Amino acid sequence: MNTKRIAIFASGSGSNAIKLIEHFDKSPEINAVLLLTNNENAGVLEKTEEFIDQVVINNDGANDGSFLTELMQEERIDYIILAGYLRKIPNELIKAYPTQIINIHPALLPKYGGKGMYGMKVHQAVLDNKETESGITIHLVNDIYDEGKILAQYKVELSPKDDVNTIQKKVLVVEHKHFSEEVEKYIQEQG
Repeated sequence: MNTKRIAIFASGSGSNAIKLIEHFDKSPEINAVLLLTNNENAGVLEKTEEFIDQVVINNDGANDGSFLTELMQEERIDYIILAGYLRKIPNELIKAYPTQIINIHPALLPKYGGKGMYGMKVHQAVLDNKETESGITIHLVNDIYDEGKILAQYKVELSPKDDVNTIQKKVLVVEHKHFSEEVEKYIQEQG
């Protein structure tokens, strides 16, 4: 069996990164082997240091597609999973991994996607527009923010009483429930 090696890219507290690491911890088919962050103060570093190799890069490194591509190939990475990574993926890396970079977005794309739409900014936009539902989109990454092929979407119902924090909590529940499973399903389907 050819075990697939994944790298997780994260920039913040890393709750989705932790769920991915836990999910693939005992998998004979898929191993989370590397955590990459562009934020030396990211909470995900302390929370995962005992469980996975880590690489901290600065924003110059995050923008250097040849550096990232070489690093991923050096580490024998088959798939890259973006779990709250707040940098645009360089075109060189996308060309090297055209169908192997998966992202999670905290809204139902194509709504509330694009440059600058991440985290609480997304939830605030959903609230401001009085949406009755939100959710997550799991998608492949291409060279345009949040426009890669959609692999899965999961919805949450919103109420007029919701604020930005309750929207975030509702969306986080479905992120934690479905992201790892959808990543696993996609990788297995690719063979």
